[in-house]
Amino acid sequence: MTLLKTMDLTAAGMSAQRTRMNVAAMNLANKSTTRGPDGQPYRRREVVLEATPQDFGTAFASAMGPEAAMGVRVQDVVESNDAPMLVYDPGHPDADAAGYVAMPNVNPIAEMVNLMGAARAYEAGTSVLQTVRQMAEQALRIGR
Repeated sequence: MTLLKTMDLTAAGMSAQRTRMNVAAMNLANKSTTRGPDGQPYRRREVVLEATPQDFGTAFASAMGPEAAMGVRVQDVVESNDAPMLVYDPGHPDADAAGYVAMPNVNPIAEMVNLMGAARAYEAGTSVLQTVRQMAEQALRIGR
């Protein structure tokens, strides 16, 4: 695998992890939003990742050798189907006749775990890029 291909794969992974961080931050920011444009409480969003299909050149090269390079991309950001949590708060402006408010189905602890996992994966990508850069510098020094 070439150094440039390694950098491309790493950049794709970092982009996907950045999207995961953005979605987790959006979920945390809206954990108390009881009314959206549709009048319903905010629904938690999740990132769906998929392996990128190989182009013919990459598929041919991987068939000829032991390496199989697959990237990743964000396929979609979907809303959760979980029901909103009902919290008893009769003084809230969005409370129903029984005094219950439909709150978003966002668990702050789970979102922080998602955020930390995405941040660690992003950091791993930066480490890979740094190593590839050092390898390229070493290769250039050999040619001197």
